[in-house]
Amino acid sequence: MGTPLHRTLADELRARIRSGAIGIGELLPSEAELCREFATSRGPVRQAMAALRDEGLVGGGQGRRPVVLDAVPAQPFESFLSFTRRAELTGHVPGQRLQEIALRHPDATVAAALHLEPGDFAVQLVRLRLLDDRPAMLERMTYIEKVGRPLLDADLDAGSIYALLTEHGVDLHAARHTFDAVAADQLDAELLGVDVGHPLLRERRLTWNTAGEVLEWSEDRYRPDVATVTITNTRGGRGAVTRE
Repeated sequence: MGTPLHRTLADELRARIRSGAIGIGELLPSEAELCREFATSRGPVRQAMAALRDEGLVGGGQGRRPVVLDAVPAQPFESFLSFTRRAELTGHVPGQRLQEIALRHPDATVAAALHLEPGDFAVQLVRLRLLDDRPAMLERMTYIEKVGRPLLDADLDAGSIYALLTEHGVDLHAARHTFDAVAADQLDAELLGVDVGHPLLRERRLTWNTAGEVLEWSEDRYRPDVATVTITNTRGGRGAVTRE
């Protein structure tokens, strides 16, 4: 079974918006124009437009031509967690280089965040993330032992850790994200190609399962020239936070 036409149409419009072929503030083609171009009825066109509106890419309606509001779609939970998926959504090629991984006793701060007892082990790793082969972000990730053990034998240069954990049945239900700015330390400077003390966008993330058990504590540091954070508030609805 092929891809439904409304999805194909939405994908094509996303690509035009992302590439700048239809810029922010510009009008999308009319329903009639899209029906002619894609040889379809108004139903699939309206479904595609509804998807783009839900993502925050376009606005308008009730007889008005849709206008482009943003070039980066608001992302669901799994996309917000996964650097790989976010990169793909924004038209970039993701990459990664594992620097280290080990089973060790985490420091007191991380142990407290993960509700670990003294002497408990955790899996900790450091990984450089790339966008189009350029250093973009440095991950410092800590998982409780039962969750992180599969990572010890995995090829973590192959792709998304979250996809791998999901394949192993890990319940990644919710996360809390805290953003601030920090100065690059020696490791940041070496791997991200910036000077020591250079400002970086930091994201600290706590992830837990449906039972409320904390699974992960991470600290990601982004080069500010390759990362932005956009917050969209909706009256009476959910806010969407998007990273690029």
